[in-house]
Amino acid sequence: MADASLRGQLLRLLLLPVAGILAVSSVAAYYLAREPATDAYDGALIDAGIALADRIHVRDGTLAVDLPSAAEQILRTDRFDTIYYLVRDPSGKLIAGDAGIPPPPVAQRPQDGSVFYDATYRDTKVRAAALLAPCGGQICTITVAETTRKRDRLVREILLGSVMPQALLAVLTLALVWFGVARGLAPLERLSAEIRKLSPRDLRPIEPALAPAETHPLIEALNQLLVQVEESNRNQQRFLANAAHQLRTPLAGLRTHAELALAQPLSEETRAEIEQVHSATVRIARLANQLLALARAEPGGRVEPHSAVDLKGLAEGAADEWVHSALARDLDLGFELAAASVRGDAFLLREALGNLVHNSIEYVPRGGHITVRTGARNGRPFMEIEDDGSGIPPQERERVLERFYRMPGTTGTGSGLGLAIVREIVAGHGAALEISHGMGGRGCRVAITFPHG
Repeated sequence: MADASLRGQLLRLLLLPVAGILAVSSVAAYYLAREPATDAYDGALIDAGIALADRIHVRDGTLAVDLPSAAEQILRTDRFDTIYYLVRDPSGKLIAGDAGIPPPPVAQRPQDGSVFYDATYRDTKVRAAALLAPCGGQICTITVAETTRKRDRLVREILLGSVMPQALLAVLTLALVWFGVARGLAPLERLSAEIRKLSPRDLRPIEPALAPAETHPLIEALNQLLVQVEESNRNQQRFLANAAHQLRTPLAGLRTHAELALAQPLSEETRAEIEQVHSATVRIARLANQLLALARAEPGGRVEPHSAVDLKGLAEGAADEWVHSALARDLDLGFELAAASVRGDAFLLREALGNLVHNSIEYVPRGGHITVRTGARNGRPFMEIEDDGSGIPPQERERVLERFYRMPGTTGTGSGLGLAIVREIVAGHGAALEISHGMGGRGCRVAITFPHG
């Protein structure tokens, strides 16, 4: 649908019927009120014509209208309209009044009684009444006409009087629909808020009681989907964990045999081949360990209950291994460690810090500097690694967090999993991960900042 708003759809569905009902009721009210009022105005014209008929006399054998000026002024006086009259003898000769008032159409000529018709007189629309009246034993024709200002005013008043209340009622109806639908959709808003709370780490079913009964089939379908997604995640994690476990034992044996072989007297060619086997074994073993860590760090993985973890002690515990690796690559590895305690999984936090240090050791050129820091900043515990290597360009800082992604032109033996594992661990601890430049705009700084204790 082009518009997913229920309120908008309901308003559009109601707008046309409401407008149609308003138009029909307005037209009906107009005609119902107009006819009696028009009859009353037409009756006034007839009354004026009858009054004129009473003033027709025969004087000296000639027909004349005995109408004093005061009486004529009263006849012509109207608050809104101009009134005209015309008296003609049986031959059509003007006896008195305003010459030029159009006679009624031939088909409407008063054969007996009276007739009403519309005409134009002096470039103005008029309503006229023509009636036959006895005069001296003959029949005279009396025409009384008036402009239509009060009739037009009546039309406007009728329309305003009938349309305005109904228009107001229609607007109020639409407003009630708008706010009523908003109130009716409030449970759906609460349901949306509950769904937004879900995350890959929290796929608990939605409670149907939170939403109207009409949405229960939707919630049941969503809950079934959540169960399937959670089961899929567990199957994937079990596969990764089992595959990594199955690989570790033969890889450890292969590494041991390679190291034993290197300890024997060998030719240069043989030693070079076995060193390559040993190096590949080390890389594969690290990849297996990373897969295990990833399976544990992912949503739904096996996470130990969070307990107090000393970040400074965590770094100090692994410092010896890191220092030896750094010295082997002629790197200056320094520590600026201050006490900082967080609640978390010590194994995963050690894995995150180890991956960051390993990345720096792997990619910083020989002679470079790496600094490991722990402490608190603005009241929030943190741990970070800073180096003076080539760094990560800003446009790549999101992509390097993807699994198995390595920047184009990257050297080294990494698999592209290290930072992805760090991201999962950081998310599982509700912490924030930031990648930026190092000191002086050189190198790279990766900081993990934890929530307030």
